[in-house]
Amino acid sequence: MMKRLWLFCAVLFLLAGCGGAAEKSAQAPANAGYARGGSPAQQSSPSASTAGVSMDSPSAPPPSSAPSDFSPGAGSSKSANSEAQPTRPSPEPRERQGLGTEFGESRTSRVHDVTFVRADHDRPMGLAQVFYNDKNGVDALANFHASHGPRGRDLEAADGAVTVSIRDGNGDALETARIGDRTYIVGQAGQRYTITLQNRTQHRFEAVATVDGLDVINGKTGTLDNRGYVLMPFATLEIEGFRQSQDAVASFRFGAVADSYAAQTGSARNVGVIGIAFFSERGDSFVSERELRLRDSANPFPGSDPRFAQPPRR
Repeated sequence: MMKRLWLFCAVLFLLAGCGGAAEKSAQAPANAGYARGGSPAQQSSPSASTAGVSMDSPSAPPPSSAPSDFSPGAGSSKSANSEAQPTRPSPEPRERQGLGTEFGESRTSRVHDVTFVRADHDRPMGLAQVFYNDKNGVDALANFHASHGPRGRDLEAADGAVTVSIRDGNGDALETARIGDRTYIVGQAGQRYTITLQNRTQHRFEAVATVDGLDVINGKTGTLDNRGYVLMPFATLEIEGFRQSQDAVASFRFGAVADSYAAQTGSARNVGVIGIAFFSERGDSFVSERELRLRDSANPFPGSDPRFAQPPRR
């Protein structure tokens, strides 16, 4: 009887030991897979998903210590909130006031090449410069110089041989103001304008024009070496914009300095001035009006009256 009882206890003990080993064997693969990120089947479970996010950071806590409200998007949400904090904007440079000339819409303007040899390549027979701004700018300059001269519409150049005017899109001359020794054009933002040259003689001239320091033909820095337009005898030449080709130009339009062609292609240093240099033709018999006035007023006895004291030279 005792022998059967001992054999029964031995069998129960043996069965209890096998069951414990089987339980440990079943738990080991689950823990190991979780540490490696899990198999494809495990990655679809909530535990495996949390483990995958944790593996992006080596210092992240193990899955068993993760908070119950932890989710894969928690870290990215915090980062987004930190980026959304308002930052103080950096101060932007103050935009210059007044007008510049924009590179406007294309307009048909056909030209062709002609032969013209300058009488003096480096010395123009006349120079004209016209400054421009809006009304507030012109009035401010008038106050700055403290001398507001008479207003007009045209400007004589080359000793009166050529008349220069700045005209609007309707062909009307824009108002000018004489301030000191300068002539200013009064313009408005968005207004299209042209440079109009009227030859009052029977001679040909070459006119090299610049706007904001840029040559109106090639768009590069203005220089007297650039070639210009040939102004025919008693003709009117209308320069409508920066030349794009032999058939078109980009209209001159007053606009903000930052939008000017000069500012967008390099520097706005010379914004606000229009210049025209006139060259006479080699072999031409042109005599300037200034020369005619000098000859007409020539004095055969230029010496002062010796009977009286003369003021000292200063």
